[in-house]
Amino acid sequence: QYASNCIQTSKYNIVTFLPVNLFEQFQEVANTYFLFLLILQLIPQISSLSWFTTIVPLVLVLTITAVKDATDDYFRHKSDNQVNNRQSQVLINGTLRQEQWMNVRVGDIIKLENNHFVAADLLLLSSSEPHGLCYIETAELDGETNMKVRQAIPVTSELGDIGQLAQFDGEVICEPPNNKLDKFSGTLYWKENKYPLSNQNMLLRGCMLRNTEWCFGLVVFAGPDTKLMQNSGRTKFKRTSIDRLMNTLVLWVRVRDGAAGRRRPVCQPCPVSATAGWSPEPAAPPMHWAGLGWLPSGWKGQGCPLVVPRCQDTTFLEAFKPGMA
Repeated sequence: QYASNCIQTSKYNIVTFLPVNLFEQFQEVANTYFLFLLILQLIPQISSLSWFTTIVPLVLVLTITAVKDATDDYFRHKSDNQVNNRQSQVLINGTLRQEQWMNVRVGDIIKLENNHFVAADLLLLSSSEPHGLCYIETAELDGETNMKVRQAIPVTSELGDIGQLAQFDGEVICEPPNNKLDKFSGTLYWKENKYPLSNQNMLLRGCMLRNTEWCFGLVVFAGPDTKLMQNSGRTKFKRTSIDRLMNTLVLWVRVRDGAAGRRRPVCQPCPVSATAGWSPEPAAPPMHWAGLGWLPSGWKGQGCPLVVPRCQDTTFLEAFKPGMA
């Protein structure tokens, strides 16, 4: 089963857009981190903040990115449709018919005219030039604007008549599809003879016929098997260097905070009545009365509670010593 000549560079369709796009976005560490925070904030026993403060910016970022990705993919769909619906002349039952590129199949014989793009990877059979020569421009393939020469093998270079081409029943045995633009190896078996083939006999998809009135070619590779599509690869979710840096920074911050959380002393707030003449109970833990002992004896409270941390770190308590700012 040979590949169809229909190409697809888009990533999404209506059904797959939402799940695939969200999966790609949550590969960003920052998005995953804020999603984790949102889940924690939905548990009132462990969160003092509203979930609203996290979900709004997270949804906003996801929505903006999704709209951008959807717009880019729309233009990919549009470009694919334009390419797949281009017209080409295909030899069918002894006559030339206009066919869309997407309907071209391996084994078809195609007629190309001057300044036309090549629809698939073709074996050059014959041309309007002497000795089966033709000229092509490969700017779409390798960026080179200078013209290159291709030549049909001598045994097929005389097949310029449609009737003769309709009787052509040769078989091509060649290498599997690959992305090497400058290499091709194969063999043509025809009339009980075999003829070696090389890259000089091939017209690759994406190149343009130049300074040649017409030529005929046999489709060898189509669609995703062509060298052009083998080099383009699959459309991926692009990440900039800033995105990669942000992922690293978020991971570093989480590791640092996790390490700091293990070293941080655990303190329990202890509300204590702050009134004049107060004295600690004998059974109170040492740190309770040690902290309150620094309050001036004549200090009058305003009826508000004083929160004293019950912990071994006395940095906070130092602020209540007399004479301390």
